[in-house]
Amino acid sequence: MKFSFFTLFPQLILPYFEDSILKRARKHELIDIECINFREFATNAYQAVDNPPISGGAGQVLMFESLAYALWEARNSHIIFLSPCGKPFKQNDAARLAKKPHISFVCGRYEGFDERLIECFGDEVFSIGDYILTGGELGALCLADSIARQIPNVLGNADSLKGESFESHLLEAPNFAKNTSNFEKKIKNLQKFATPSEYSKGNHNKIAGLKHSLASCKTQYFRPDLFRTHLAVAKK
Repeated sequence: MKFSFFTLFPQLILPYFEDSILKRARKHELIDIECINFREFATNAYQAVDNPPISGGAGQVLMFESLAYALWEARNSHIIFLSPCGKPFKQNDAARLAKKPHISFVCGRYEGFDERLIECFGDEVFSIGDYILTGGELGALCLADSIARQIPNVLGNADSLKGESFESHLLEAPNFAKNTSNFEKKIKNLQKFATPSEYSKGNHNKIAGLKHSLASCKTQYFRPDLFRTHLAVAKK
C-alpha cells in the first residue's frame, strides 16, 4: 500500500511514521509513504498557492491551478479529500480502503481548497468529526493509520483485528491487564477493583459470551446511537 499526502507541511506528516507499528510496516515494505508539497507546482514567481475567495470575505483559498497540476500526477491513485462536507469516516471504510494499492490524501489549509478540485479529482471525501482543524494533515493521518492497520501483517498478529470496536456495531468489551502478585495482595479486599473471574478460567466459549454481553452493555451506556443500530441489524 502506498500513501501519498498532498500537503504544504510534509514535516507534520513524516514523523508519525518513524515509530512503533507503522515504522515496522515501512521497514518491511508493507506501506510506503510519500509527501508532495504542492507549493512546488506553483506557477508564479512567489510560489503562492492561495488567493482570496472570489465571493469576498476573510481568509485565503487554495488555488485550483497548483493543486490540479500536482493531483494530475496522482490521478491513477484513489484520491481522498479531507473536508467538513465529507461523510464520517467509519471502520468499514478503513477495511475497504485497505485493499487499494495507492491512496492519496489532499490536506487543505486556510479556508480550504477550490471546490472544483473535488469535482475534478476526488474519489471520496471524508470528515473525521464535526469540528474544524487548522489543516487536513491530522485528519489524513487518522485515516492512514486506521487503513494501514487493516493491511495484512501490519499488526503482526491477525487476531488483533478480531472483536474490535465497531465490529457488529458494538464497542469492544472491557479489557484488563494481568495483575502483578503484589498488586493482587493490595486489592484483595477491594472487590470493586476485581476483574471478571470468568476471564481467567480458560473456558473460551464462556469468555466469548461474557465479552459479547459486556460489549453490549458498554455500547448501550456510552454509545446508545450505535447500540440502536446494532439492535436494528440483529433483527434483520
